[in-house]
Amino acid sequence: MPWTALTHPPDALGILALALLVEAVCGYPDGLYRALGHPVTWIGRLIARLDAGLNRGSFNARRLKGVGGLGVLLAVVAAFTLALTALAGFAGEIFGILILAFLAASLPAQRSLFVHVRRVAAALRHEGLTGGRRAVSMIVGRDPESLDEAAVCRAAIESLSENFSDGVVAPAFWIGAGGLTGGALYKAINTADSMIGHRTPRHEAFGWAAARLDDLVNLPASRLTALLLIAAAALDRDASAGDAWRAVRRDARHHRSPNAGWPEAAMAGALGLRLAGPRTYGATRVEDAWMGDGRAEAGPADIERALRLYRRACGLMFAAVVVAVGIAFGL
Repeated sequence: MPWTALTHPPDALGILALALLVEAVCGYPDGLYRALGHPVTWIGRLIARLDAGLNRGSFNARRLKGVGGLGVLLAVVAAFTLALTALAGFAGEIFGILILAFLAASLPAQRSLFVHVRRVAAALRHEGLTGGRRAVSMIVGRDPESLDEAAVCRAAIESLSENFSDGVVAPAFWIGAGGLTGGALYKAINTADSMIGHRTPRHEAFGWAAARLDDLVNLPASRLTALLLIAAAALDRDASAGDAWRAVRRDARHHRSPNAGWPEAAMAGALGLRLAGPRTYGATRVEDAWMGDGRAEAGPADIERALRLYRRACGLMFAAVVVAVGIAFGL
């Protein structure tokens, strides 16, 4: 039964449940990263090669080559992960699911996201604004020198919200839908968007397909993430599920991104904050709508509140997956 994780949906859900558990407990070990790298780095190398080799010619030619390059990327990732799925299937159903779950655990980033955002709060408390700017520069693309303490805190919370969607919920959704291959294909699309999906002279044409496809595949996860944060707020005495719901309904559609506004609005409403809004990336000023109607003066304590809400939402997601596994297997 080499194709179990693709033809038998309960197996994909089982892979997802185990992968989330392994990643939450262990993360991606530093020793393994030093020895072998990470799937995202492998995918990134292929994207860089395609960019270097294909991104030339007229605007229309580069757009067409970008579509073809994305197709090559997805074909390579699909072929590799289908081969792994087939090989794992020969180990039998139980061992096959375990093997694929450990491989799939490299795709979500629950633990590393928590660690990186928590470092911003710790740096602000122990090293002041300079340390906070240095820590937040590791997780956001905006100019850290332009940020005061409140802006550093908002940037960390925005990063937590958006990356909860595209770094945790989205890979989980696609693993549940298509096993290891589904999750890996999502990660390839998301990595391509982060590398070439920018409106710059070099990548506006070549990265067009990656950016549009990333918007599409992130659509279900962004809505699910907002719901998870609203549900988590209902379990937190220091958050408001009602305000989170109202912020999502009122503000999410006004964000410049078709997906980022949903988790950011939910987080902002739940914590009584304002997130997003005008900000600077390099030399570019982005005039974006505010998410939430609370205070803009965020502090390290608000980052910690956001992390607490994030952990509750991760727990709710895992619980929902476990219930789905139980229903799928008739337990």
